[in-house]
Amino acid sequence: MTPFIQAQSVHAHYGASHVLQGVSLDIGRGESIGLLGRNGMGKSTFIRTILGHVAASSGDISIRGKNCTKAEPYQVARLGIAYVPEGRGIFPNLSVRENLQVAARPGFDGRKEWTYERILHTFPRLSERLDHGGQQLSGGEQQMLAIGRALMTNPDVLILDEATEGLAPLIIAEIWRIIAEVRRTGMSTLIVDRNYRKVLAHTDRCVVLEKGCLVVSERSEILAAQPEVLMRYLGV
Repeated sequence: MTPFIQAQSVHAHYGASHVLQGVSLDIGRGESIGLLGRNGMGKSTFIRTILGHVAASSGDISIRGKNCTKAEPYQVARLGIAYVPEGRGIFPNLSVRENLQVAARPGFDGRKEWTYERILHTFPRLSERLDHGGQQLSGGEQQMLAIGRALMTNPDVLILDEATEGLAPLIIAEIWRIIAEVRRTGMSTLIVDRNYRKVLAHTDRCVVLEKGCLVVSERSEILAAQPEVLMRYLGV
């Protein structure tokens, strides 16, 4: 079966800085992938290159078998990719209700599994704050809203970049509960998070970036049993 997302030998630059150096990664339908690495190793750049926010210098990116190497971000989104960026990116001047409703649409194939009602059931804290502006929410509530808004697009792939960063422990536990629930639906996920143990526990496979190169690709349960590899590339 053709991978849902296929990146082949992708290079990317920021000016003279060669950030991605020939990264290849496939994401299958229903597969959950962890993207690990120390800070500054190219994880967010790789995500942004897939999404069209950063132009690939060379290599190929395909989504649903369609070449999307030079696609615009809105074209990538329409193919069923949802993105929860580091920093959340919610609309601060819109209410919780408006943040959710502005993103609502059927999926690529017309599916409407993630309805407004289902989001509020999944995120009960948001249902209590529907009239609050985005800027009035706590950091954890903003993160829940960012994930809920992404799910309102009924995506086939959910990409999470540091979804638990800077949050209180109880909120972090809630975010991972939601990630597990999303995974059980069969949606593909690509997860970047500093808590490598949680990433390994909530994914099928993990890859590690080191200075813009993909240096490890392994089943998550196998990598979890290789502390020497984790120490070498993550410093843990």
